[in-house]
Amino acid sequence: MSKLKVVLITGRSIGQGQGKEYGKFSEKYKENVAVCEIDSSDLSKIGISTGQNVKVTTFHGSVVVKGIKSTQEPHLGIIFVPCGPWANAVICPKTHGTGMPSLKGIPAEIEPAPEEKILDLRELVAQTLRKG
Repeated sequence: MSKLKVVLITGRSIGQGQGKEYGKFSEKYKENVAVCEIDSSDLSKIGISTGQNVKVTTFHGSVVVKGIKSTQEPHLGIIFVPCGPWANAVICPKTHGTGMPSLKGIPAEIEPAPEEKILDLRELVAQTLRKG
């Protein structure tokens, strides 16, 4: 299985906002936030199709999310994960005196994760608490 070095960008998305309307523990929220937008060329490089699970790993942790074809191509080597618990699993929690963690330009690696489960919010929080 192929791994690819990328740069992680997080931010707000329309789907994330819509998903929150159903509640953060809803399946609709998870469908819109536990995703990683990837350039179609990069999807090919790691050997997956849109909709398959990928593992995103940074210095701060890793998380399994659904890899989807980006709506904002081309942007080789850049991935987007909407702000939320799944993005929080891989960003640095330090705010460096600003009150906000760094949400953009994070060195990361993506790889296919077909056998790994995307955790629901309760499972993700429990996993985070066990590590902490």
